[in-house]
Amino acid sequence: MKNDYIKLAKKHGTPLFILDHQKLRENFRTFKKNLPNVQAYYAVKANSNQEIIKTLFKEGASFDVASYNEFIQVHDQIENYRRKDREFFIWDKIIFSNTIKDKDTLRKIKKYKPLVTYDNADEIQKIKKYCPTAGLVLRLKVPDTGSQVEMSSKFGAEPSDAMELINSAHDSGLTVEGLSFHVGSQCTNFDNYTNALQITSQIFNDCRKKGYETKIVDIGGGFPVPYDSLSPKFEQLAQVINSETKRGFPEDVELIAEPGRFMVATTAVLISEIIGKARRDGKIFYHINDGVYHTFSGIVYDHWMPNFKAFKRGKTEVCAVVGPTCDSFDKISVSEQLPGNLQIGDLFLTENIGAYSIASSTKFNGFDGAKILHINQ
Repeated sequence: MKNDYIKLAKKHGTPLFILDHQKLRENFRTFKKNLPNVQAYYAVKANSNQEIIKTLFKEGASFDVASYNEFIQVHDQIENYRRKDREFFIWDKIIFSNTIKDKDTLRKIKKYKPLVTYDNADEIQKIKKYCPTAGLVLRLKVPDTGSQVEMSSKFGAEPSDAMELINSAHDSGLTVEGLSFHVGSQCTNFDNYTNALQITSQIFNDCRKKGYETKIVDIGGGFPVPYDSLSPKFEQLAQVINSETKRGFPEDVELIAEPGRFMVATTAVLISEIIGKARRDGKIFYHINDGVYHTFSGIVYDHWMPNFKAFKRGKTEVCAVVGPTCDSFDKISVSEQLPGNLQIGDLFLTENIGAYSIASSTKFNGFDGAKILHINQ
């Protein structure tokens, strides 16, 4: 594979982002195999490349969107459907999981009778005014200890406030169709899921006792990606979720999830090129043609730990790898074990960079992002 990457870099140039659609399909099928009763809504924000959406659409995925633009990306796949079939797809396979939506977005999606989340009283009134056709899902605040990216500080209603918010929505003439939570991205603490499902189960069953036709439980995302050998196994987590959902919810519950990172993280590699080399304070600095404002943006936004492999051998030492911009903040890593004999024009391989990378890439300093190459489509 090493020689294949070198050939592709020579043919297409660098930086080169190589996305493997066969791996994408495998990840989707692994999710469905281990959580057969959970409908997978791909979180588009993880990587919104249109070809990813297209492949997952063909696989039968549903979609979690955070904005009208993401919604339109998915809608493009069904624009040739008959109106009735198109409306059913939107109702059945798309959720607006951003708990705060601007009024213009609500106006635009009103005609689609969308499924949307909320977590506060003001959002109820906004939805009532601008999108009264929506079905609501109340997002709960749950523990996210040990997750790579925590969510509870910005999203989620306190469980103690849940029934009041559900009652308020119903009193406003809206329908609360379900409950949701998110344990934080790249969750390595399975107790988060257990606790979240127990909290949600209590509120769900209280709703049923009150006569509400609550039917959906959205278990969010956070499913662990095998970035390294220390990462917990998704298959083990699936056993926990299957057991807890069977124990805590009635048989007619509709379980959905919002996997994003899990679907795309392992689907892509990046080939970058050394464009400069200097020794600063005794340490080698490799300047490459990609950085934290571009494909390595996940270091800033996602707390992602980078990885580099050289295509040449040599005595290793602690090196720094930095980006091409004139901002001193653009340091990808200052402690990589790499050969010290690499030269300008040599290449690096970075693996598992499919999630929260090109999705948040910018054009800062006028540098274009990586070229995207799709394989095994």
